[in-house]
Amino acid sequence: MRLSPFTADVLLTLGQVALLALIGREATNIGWPALDVRGYALAVLVSLPTLVRSRAPLAVCLVTYSIWFVYVAAGYWPVATSFGPMLSLYTVAVQCPPRTTGYCAGLITAIWIFGGMVSHDNASIPSVAAQAICINALVWRMGYLARRSAELARKTRAEQQEKARRAVVEERGRIARELHDVVAHHMSVISVQAGLAKFVFDTDASTARSALGTISGTSAEALEEMRRMLRVLRAQEDDGEVPDAPMPGLARIEEMADRVRAGGVPVEFRVTGTPRPIAPGVELCAYRVVQEALTNVLKHARHASATVELRYHRDHIEVSVADDGEGVIPDRVGRGGGHGLIGMRERAKLYGGTISIGPRSTGGFAVRLTLPTSARAAPPGDDATA
Repeated sequence: MRLSPFTADVLLTLGQVALLALIGREATNIGWPALDVRGYALAVLVSLPTLVRSRAPLAVCLVTYSIWFVYVAAGYWPVATSFGPMLSLYTVAVQCPPRTTGYCAGLITAIWIFGGMVSHDNASIPSVAAQAICINALVWRMGYLARRSAELARKTRAEQQEKARRAVVEERGRIARELHDVVAHHMSVISVQAGLAKFVFDTDASTARSALGTISGTSAEALEEMRRMLRVLRAQEDDGEVPDAPMPGLARIEEMADRVRAGGVPVEFRVTGTPRPIAPGVELCAYRVVQEALTNVLKHARHASATVELRYHRDHIEVSVADDGEGVIPDRVGRGGGHGLIGMRERAKLYGGTISIGPRSTGGFAVRLTLPTSARAAPPGDDATA
């Protein structure tokens, strides 16, 4: 349960009042004057400033010490109200520089020793002084360590956020370069079909119309891919190399499963629904997600078996990769903060899809990606379901 700072301060103040009610009556049993109405009033006033200790730690500390000094000077038992001043010291140690905290620690120690002198038992002064120094030094040290821990946590969070931001930028740049290849493929098709239409325009009108139809469809896909590329493109220098191999797609998922199977991980590949032409960018997105998921199985669950399933629906496709979890490292999910999972999510977002990544209720790990496809690419009457 997470409490707001003010709620925590209210509970701590109520706790001080309850503690005062429980132990205040014990003052006479150890030789101190009994708490009368004035004593209880001063004791409550010592506790009240801690209601706002998180908002103004130094001011609350000084006010608390002042009231506590009046309470001690009146001859009342200091221990009954010592929690409020120590809590104020801890708060200052957490939120203020060490030098300021040192002054506050010295001040509360002096008031503590003064309380021992008021008791008129000079024989106990050395013991009181030792307690005051040791206890308040411990409170100061605890607050100082808490402050250092909070600073370290903030620094670590900032570094993690910067690392994640750089990873997203790098991954989007890589996706943009791949989309560049997809667009280049479309332009090549358009060029070839335009040349064919020009060549047969006067002699074969049906072939020319077919070529023009191909140009129309391909150019629409190319424009969509260019829009996606412009959304993710970042100012990064390319290495200037153009791959000779065609961009991978859904047809090569089975080939990838065979390679993983040869690496020692049993992989079952299934296709449901009626296969149909899909935009190259969508195919590339699905292929890369399956590739990353199977790579994670090879890295983290070599003794598991995996299932890859590709489902064709009327207006979308769905790919899933699941393993049975045998031999999986327990903290595998917690360490999955690399570029792979970031890349999966970025690709799904780019194509308007959804992706779920996480452990299965029956054991193992699963990745499920859903990508919309254009209605133009769907064959009539296809109502395949998973």
